[in-house]
Amino acid sequence: MHAIVGTVPLEDFPLVFGEASLIDNEICIQGYRVPVNRGTPALLAATIKAGESLGLPAPYAYLVGDIGRGEGSRRLYEYLTVHIGKCGFDTIAFHYLQPDVNLHNRVLATLGAMERRPRLIADAGFMYAAKMSGQSFHYDLFTPDVGELAFLADEEAPHPFYTRGFILHEENRVPELIERSYAHNNAARHLLVKGERDYIANEKGVQDIIDHPVEVAMEAIGGTGDTVTGIVAALISTSMEVIKAAGIAARANRLAGHYAKPTAATQVMEILPHIPRSLEEVMYEKRKGDALTRRDRSISPEMTVLDVLNRYRHTEAVFRRYDDKVGECICCNALFEPLEHLAEHYGLNLDELLTELEESIMVRT
Repeated sequence: MHAIVGTVPLEDFPLVFGEASLIDNEICIQGYRVPVNRGTPALLAATIKAGESLGLPAPYAYLVGDIGRGEGSRRLYEYLTVHIGKCGFDTIAFHYLQPDVNLHNRVLATLGAMERRPRLIADAGFMYAAKMSGQSFHYDLFTPDVGELAFLADEEAPHPFYTRGFILHEENRVPELIERSYAHNNAARHLLVKGERDYIANEKGVQDIIDHPVEVAMEAIGGTGDTVTGIVAALISTSMEVIKAAGIAARANRLAGHYAKPTAATQVMEILPHIPRSLEEVMYEKRKGDALTRRDRSISPEMTVLDVLNRYRHTEAVFRRYDDKVGECICCNALFEPLEHLAEHYGLNLDELLTELEESIMVRT
């Protein structure tokens, strides 16, 4: 089950929580409705549309009205501190709340005390609070735009307003800003940097760049950055690897925009109906590409550990390296397990394991 947390720019909108639905371009929760234009409602709507394609239940949402004064945000922070730890969410995406370091840390402590910690995504104000509190490393994914990335890269800035001028918000400096963010421990485990080109990164650097299809009008449409965060939240809630989910979400978001044939007057509501089709197409192409890649490999996911060792004895060193990660001897306890089952059982990244085994073969030969 996945949850979305955020505010709406309506002063009299109460604190509401529950399953969210999308009806007539409005987000509906507990009988209350809010228009989908941008911000958290756009993120929620994209999560719902992506869930249609993925066969997911409706996302659970926590919303409150806040027009920038902070009262609504503080009320929501306080509620989360008491209640969110009792819910069994596997993924939580936090969007815009007025940044408050103390209240953010209390919410994070509540989540940290859960028996099974959910995967955490932060965008907008909640991402600011995470960075300002020095707690970025607790998050699995940040989804900044280039300007927000500059704030993460500035180790001295206490708020985005105070990002120093020499850290320019330029598209061609994104890899440098990513590196700087990780160097100062101000980035989550993964980043999806939204812009003219979308960058997927982790502490090892840029892992993927998505720059097509290109619709120039998309840059001027409010809410399209929120929709990509909504799509990736849905994907991550399926237990998909974060890097893979981010890449698929960025491609699907662009493709949905392409199908909408946007102009300067296009609204985000006109893009949302294209998300299910776009996501299905991107995932189909991804599965097809993965199948082709695996067919070319010497080691396949269906092979058991024993199969691999019998054919390539020196791969034992690779399995030994994984012993520390899983807390036991793989060759002793999982000798007859197929690699795909091994990865699932121990929570390993199957593609990384296969790649390391393949690399060990190449080095030996």
